[in-house]
Amino acid sequence: MSTLDPAAAPPTPSAATRHARAPVAYAVLVCLLGALFLAELSLGSVAIPVGAVADMLLSGSPGPSVWRDIVMGFRLPRALNALCSGAALGVAGLLLQTLFRNPLADPFVLGIVHGARLGSAVLVAFAGLAGNAFLLRFGLMGDVGLAVASVAGSAAVLALLAALSRHVGTVTLLIVGLMLGYLCVGLISVLMHFIDETQARAFKAWDDASFAGATWQQLRILLPGIGLGLLACAFLVKPLNGLLLGERYAASMGIPVARVKRLALFATAWLSGLVSAFCGPVAFLGLVAAQVARALMRSADHRRLLPAAGLLGAVLGLAADLVLHLPWSRHVFHLNAVIGLVGAPLALYLLYRTRSLHQAE
Repeated sequence: MSTLDPAAAPPTPSAATRHARAPVAYAVLVCLLGALFLAELSLGSVAIPVGAVADMLLSGSPGPSVWRDIVMGFRLPRALNALCSGAALGVAGLLLQTLFRNPLADPFVLGIVHGARLGSAVLVAFAGLAGNAFLLRFGLMGDVGLAVASVAGSAAVLALLAALSRHVGTVTLLIVGLMLGYLCVGLISVLMHFIDETQARAFKAWDDASFAGATWQQLRILLPGIGLGLLACAFLVKPLNGLLLGERYAASMGIPVARVKRLALFATAWLSGLVSAFCGPVAFLGLVAAQVARALMRSADHRRLLPAAGLLGAVLGLAADLVLHLPWSRHVFHLNAVIGLVGAPLALYLLYRTRSLHQAE
């Protein structure tokens, strides 16, 4: 098996040790997720006691009106967005690493997020030509249109990558993804010349990744959409395990390889596009979550990896957003900067490790 295969790992512990490790890891991640979620609702420029937050969520206790407005109007939508979008990107990163057999695969690294940006830019440019109030006039349909355009853009880039992956190596595929990302960025710049200054500023504000911008109306689209995407991924667990043994072996086991790959690619485009539509281009989160999940589970079994990647993505999303909204006195951080502080060193380490393994062979 190739050393670039994400399933290729150092010798793993015994089966009994792995079985014992998974429940403990899940329990720790769930507790950490709960703690971060409460911290998201409690901490900020206005500190709110955790007990008061818990009362608002569990018993519907109104509390001071200012606290309730802050928690229910601003912090709860942001926390739900960070949790669900982080989980979606973690699972998307895991699927891409399995499908392309590349430990560095990620929606941002492969240019899929930039494809979603291009789809959104096309919609904004069309709205500019049709009239400034085109999207606002349709209310909810404006958000649906943004989600559809973003998913379509990510699906287009992913389909092109899938076609090219048959003819290039795993490392070359990263370069191809990078070039496709730059191509999308260039096309976005061209499209920006065809819209007015107001819309350009709105697009630029959206283009700065953040979990804080989604409204309750948008979450009514985003959360069910992510739930459907994660549910579809859960049904792909056994076929994905079969693909790790090779496509010919999987086909001999009765797995419809082509259909499974198409469904997995669509699920990845769906999750990446939805998150990008309402959060902007979030970088590296899928890469970090998937790799940490592999290190934590020490297994290639997607029955363990899929929930672990989702939980880790949610934890990383909440943690990064919490760092942004702590009451810093002088500096304002950006989401991708916080995630990049972890993601970029990890990507460099994986590139170094991959190169070292090739030289050792």
